[in-house]
Amino acid sequence: MSSALERLLRYVRIDTQSDPHSTASPTTEKQKDLGRLLVAELHALGLRDAELDAYGYVYATLPATTDQNVPVICWCAHMDTSPEAPGADVQPIVHRNYDGGLIHLPFEGIVLDPAEHPDLRDQVGSAIVTADGRTLLGADNKAGIAEIMAAVEWLVAHPEVAHGTIKILFTPDEEVGRGTAHVDLQRLGAEFAYTVDGERRGTLEDETFSADGATLTFTGANTHPGFAKGKMVNALKGAGALLARIEHEWSPEGTDGTDGFVHPYEVKGGVESAQIEFILRSFRTADLAGYADRLRALASEVCTQRPGLSFSLKVREQYRNMKEVLVRHPEVANYAEEAMRRAGLTPERGRIRGGTDGSQLSFMGLPTVNIFAGEHAFHSRYEWVSEADMEYAVQTLIELAQAWTT
Repeated sequence: MSSALERLLRYVRIDTQSDPHSTASPTTEKQKDLGRLLVAELHALGLRDAELDAYGYVYATLPATTDQNVPVICWCAHMDTSPEAPGADVQPIVHRNYDGGLIHLPFEGIVLDPAEHPDLRDQVGSAIVTADGRTLLGADNKAGIAEIMAAVEWLVAHPEVAHGTIKILFTPDEEVGRGTAHVDLQRLGAEFAYTVDGERRGTLEDETFSADGATLTFTGANTHPGFAKGKMVNALKGAGALLARIEHEWSPEGTDGTDGFVHPYEVKGGVESAQIEFILRSFRTADLAGYADRLRALASEVCTQRPGLSFSLKVREQYRNMKEVLVRHPEVANYAEEAMRRAGLTPERGRIRGGTDGSQLSFMGLPTVNIFAGEHAFHSRYEWVSEADMEYAVQTLIELAQAWTT
């Protein structure tokens, strides 16, 4: 049998970065390279219906071993890695028997310090996996994939263990917000689901941000700068004035816990027209309309002070807090907590200051809870995962399969 660690070391070497600027589905064809490998491995485990579709989704079924009328559950993880850090030619390093000290990576002078990554303090004696400092590792979410695959392999090898039908779903493009864009829930055929895409061992999340995107466009007037007095209206300066009005306490860098925020992440344009791209986030969906109204009020102030400048704001829904769905299905999170207890862990329920595929899946009719995969410092060259946490995740999945039958 292949351990979750052995599988992770195979998977992270395959470049699967998604592309936020692509309009294709999947956004990068190279994500299918991992999909094809996973289908082959699932076939080798006996899951003969495993298939990679044209959009880059992997579907498979682990048949039930019980005659009980058990709900069909799904285990889900995403194949793509973040475009926020280099992701090609990943060279994983296994740091055996971690001693609790600094971990020095070979390139870029990168050091993992327990003072900055306090969860390392719980990993003494375990193997820590990192990249070499040039790239991210890709444990987000290939650790989750490896754990699901290892749990499937164990259950196939132990048919005496009673469990219901389990559907496997590996998605593309989660990191660019399109992980469920072409998922076929009828084909999947599950009633409840778990994304294996969380951080610390023993954690699960049944709540996410609600999220909107917004584009604020300032429109000015351009002319030759040598003859611009009384004529030029600089849209870029309007954008700058607007950004200066966004308080620290309303920004990602000034918020935590249950705080929401407004985050400008891209500015483009010129004198005549300038656009600011925002994300709006709150655990309370009703807050988002107020955030948009506040942006409009700030933009109106800017235009009042700059005659001839105008603006428009376009807001689009991205995802909603999955708690709004999961509150009607408490058993999904309850079974996850029970599985963690059986695996020897103390479950810790929390919320994600972000979103997962589970947010969209829940509102599409598949109530989904997120459970830990052991991922840390994701989207960065500091990314790491421990073998111990991965094995705990595998055991949690094995126990979760059984928990639904009792």
